[in-house]
Formats: sequence, structure tokens, C-alpha cells
Amino acid sequence: MPTPTVTANGKDLPLLLPCTLLQFLEQQQLRPRSVVVELNGEAVSPSEFARHSLHDRDRLEIVQIVAGG
Repeated sequence: MPTPTVTANGKDLPLLLPCTLLQFLEQQQLRPRSVVVELNGEAVSPSEFARHSLHDRDRLEIVQIVAGG
């Protein structure tokens, strides 16, 4: 059986199941409060990251928020 994957910003990444969106972001060394995430075309609020389970072949778009002046 092939390893489950997700596509994040166009790149296929292995996914260890079960895995929440919050766990995935932490595995990618991304701070949950510093990103905006779209999961399968739907925006996900940071307060919902721990409630969203990822599945094989999910598609993520992750944008890091950068403060500047």
C-alpha cells in the first residue's frame, strides 16, 4: 500500500495518519498562529486546526504571515 501523502503548496509530502492539521503544521516547523491555511479549497481558521483531520491526497495551500513596516 502506498504511503499517504498531502499536497502542500504544490509539493507532495508524506503523511503519517492519523494527523490533524495542527500536527502537520508543527511537523513542518510552522507556527500555527503565523499561517493562513486553505484545505481542499476551504479556508480554515487557526482555532480549527486541531479539529481538522488530514486524509490521503488532501490539498493544502499554506501562506506565512510576515509582519513588516
